[in-house]
Amino acid sequence: MDSATLLHPEMLPAESERLERLPAEERVRWAVEQFGDRLVLSTSFGIQSAVMLHLVTQIEPEIPVLFVDTGHLFPETYRFADELTGRLKLNLKVYQPQMSAARQEALHGRLWEQGREGLEKYNFLNKVEPMNRAMQELGAMAWLTGLRRVQARTREHLDVVQLQKRTYKIHPIVDWSERDVYQYLTKHGLPYHPLWEKGYASVGDAHSSAPLTAGMSAEESRFNGVKRECGLHESNGRSDYQI
Repeated sequence: MDSATLLHPEMLPAESERLERLPAEERVRWAVEQFGDRLVLSTSFGIQSAVMLHLVTQIEPEIPVLFVDTGHLFPETYRFADELTGRLKLNLKVYQPQMSAARQEALHGRLWEQGREGLEKYNFLNKVEPMNRAMQELGAMAWLTGLRRVQARTREHLDVVQLQKRTYKIHPIVDWSERDVYQYLTKHGLPYHPLWEKGYASVGDAHSSAPLTAGMSAEESRFNGVKRECGLHESNGRSDYQI
């Protein structure tokens, strides 16, 4: 990828409105042209992650793919990650917390069971800090994600491109429906995460993800319904967050 061409923040609303009228592939091409080698793609190897991994790497095969491994993922997630990494020849960059899962639990207990405050600390140690470190080490200024408006109330008003703290975030499939996702996966012979067949609509850490039950929304299946976002996609919170 070539070097980045700076996009002034004041141009974002108009540019995002223009991109809203374009298909996902054109949004990805725009991001590659705009940010060059300072663009990355993140993945959690979640339920529908194959969509973005395939969509983006068909356009920019060598893009760094950031995967934050908390050490608490399902065995199925690790196997799914290996499968897609090999199949799509991903330029995978794995980042982990600076403190091991065992040490964290010994010093702080099970943070994910300690209410919202405990979850915030857990998410910072295991997700936000590793992602910040990844962005800094790779010199990234822009980040492609697979967030969609229909996934949660916290995502209903996402733009195609916007600033989160000091990072440009691009959401190529932000307006896709569940049907759009299914059709893309089917067209390209791509798999859902294995736990999809066991009733999971959203998958992250094993201790904070649950299969759907009657009357439950997808966002309620994460973090015991306390919150939806893991910290990576929140613009509020600690002032030292980069992302």
